[in-house]
Amino acid sequence: MAASLLRLRTSVIRNYLPINSTFSRLPFSTASTSPLKRVGTHNGTFHCDEALGCFMIRLTSKFHGAQIIRTRNLQVLDTLDAVLDVGGVYDPSRDRFDHHQKGFNEILGGGFATKLSGAGLVYKHYGVEIIAKTVQLDEGHPDVHRLFLAVYKNFIEAVDAIDNGINQYETDQPPRYVNNTTLSSIIPRLNVNWYDDDQSPEKEDQAFQHAMALAGNEFMDSIHFHAKSWLPARLVVMKCLAARKNIDSGGEIMLLTRSCPWKLHIFDLEVEMKIDPVLKYVIYQDDRNNRWRVQAVAMSPDKFESRKPLPSHWRGLTDDHLSDVAGISGCVFVHASGFIGGNKTYDGALAMARASLLS
Repeated sequence: MAASLLRLRTSVIRNYLPINSTFSRLPFSTASTSPLKRVGTHNGTFHCDEALGCFMIRLTSKFHGAQIIRTRNLQVLDTLDAVLDVGGVYDPSRDRFDHHQKGFNEILGGGFATKLSGAGLVYKHYGVEIIAKTVQLDEGHPDVHRLFLAVYKNFIEAVDAIDNGINQYETDQPPRYVNNTTLSSIIPRLNVNWYDDDQSPEKEDQAFQHAMALAGNEFMDSIHFHAKSWLPARLVVMKCLAARKNIDSGGEIMLLTRSCPWKLHIFDLEVEMKIDPVLKYVIYQDDRNNRWRVQAVAMSPDKFESRKPLPSHWRGLTDDHLSDVAGISGCVFVHASGFIGGNKTYDGALAMARASLLS
């Protein structure tokens, strides 16, 4: 599946994104023997949600390669085949996907409670089709459903939340640092600069094409990652969790048998597999030097703090000094925060994990 996915993904990008870096070849209209569908969104300053939504809807069979019309004129919008992020109407039967109107509270469902933006609405109604085509599976395949939820959780939901002004953390305290590296932060910077002499609609449309291409490329990368890396890794972690009591009878230590992004799956699989007690440490071999690592599992996917860090009196120590203090041979290091440590052998790493549980 991996090879076919890569070939199809390349084809999709070539069909919907410009080939060169100037983005001049992404068409808003395309010559065709049959009339193109027309998709409307608002003109003026654009944001990530409508740029991404316009890209996604053009991946569907119904709106393949549709012409994008940027306007706020309601009379024009009423004549279009689909409208998103403008118009004050949410009606999927007519492909109307606005989220600004009073009383709008649509969510994806499936455990997600974030209010949808224009992008989220397009994804809700067309995301399964897009993913199924990209990975070349039937829409009813369970992997398509898993990927649909995973791409929403790890990509689309943040776009929805930011566009709707939903704070990531429920706190009155200001953030400790500013993060302007998200897609929703980058896309607005592609708007025509206030100091540019050319403020024409044509200049705006050119900038929006650039935004669509950037958002779309990130979206396709997300599907590509989740299909080729995330989903296979989930199976690896599931098997390792199921075998954890073969490593230590208490069930709080897991041996990762193959290098993969395991942190993305631990928390969901613990709930799904009813893991109790929850995992505290993961042991795995460092492919770079064949030594072994013991890593403390974080409190949650978005936290740096560990459920049970390695012992405080080990932290910051290395080599023989660490081995003497820990009473375990072959120790290499323990990070100053206690989230990870190393040993020359598997047995040594397992001993470090077991001793940490008792500390």
